[in-house]
Amino acid sequence: MAGLPRRLAAEALGTAWLLAVVVGSGIMAERLSGGSTGLALLANAVATGAALPVIILVFAPLSGAHLNPAVSLVMALRREIAARDAGLYMLAQAAGGILGVALAHAMFEHPALLEAGTRARTGGAQWLAEGVATAGLVLAILGVRRAMATAVPFAVGLYIVAAYWFTASTSFANPAVTLARGFTTSFAGIAPADVAGFALAQCAGALLAAGLWRWLEVPSQSGVRGQAIAPAGVEGSR
Repeated sequence: MAGLPRRLAAEALGTAWLLAVVVGSGIMAERLSGGSTGLALLANAVATGAALPVIILVFAPLSGAHLNPAVSLVMALRREIAARDAGLYMLAQAAGGILGVALAHAMFEHPALLEAGTRARTGGAQWLAEGVATAGLVLAILGVRRAMATAVPFAVGLYIVAAYWFTASTSFANPAVTLARGFTTSFAGIAPADVAGFALAQCAGALLAAGLWRWLEVPSQSGVRGQAIAPAGVEGSR
């Protein structure tokens, strides 16, 4: 992998790209869907799921393409990345996500580059959905990379498209993405007051999945559990 400054730049750029896709496609979908929320959600999901493999493939050789503080947390707990580096990854992801929102707003001539979100997304069902979505994402990354590492980018993209639809929260599954989406009033937005609840649920889901996979994981013939195989993961998610 690249040196730490380049890895941090990759995490920031990758997360910015992801948010530009999520927010930009949400704005386009809302404008062209004729008032159909279902059609707008479908367009948003397909755009995000299509872009994710590309983004992961670009940045995985540089930083592992976590693009997600929950993924970085899991990789730090598995000692596949230093705790200090994981913390810096999280900061880079958060900054990149906010930059991506501003970029999407600029492309669509939104009234403001950044603004407080207004869409309420809270409550037990929403938090449970975010925990489930993030747990599924972490299991997808850890499980698929052990079976076929080269398939991880595509597995993540497909999972996120599905999770848009089977979770009540439309699967943010990423604390950095959640924070960034608190700065838009567009289709993809979330009220800032609801960000913390989502982020806590996401981290809880990630930790639960990491613990479950550690128990499920079968040691390799060398006696060592699954090693870090690029791509290490993504935020994937939205």
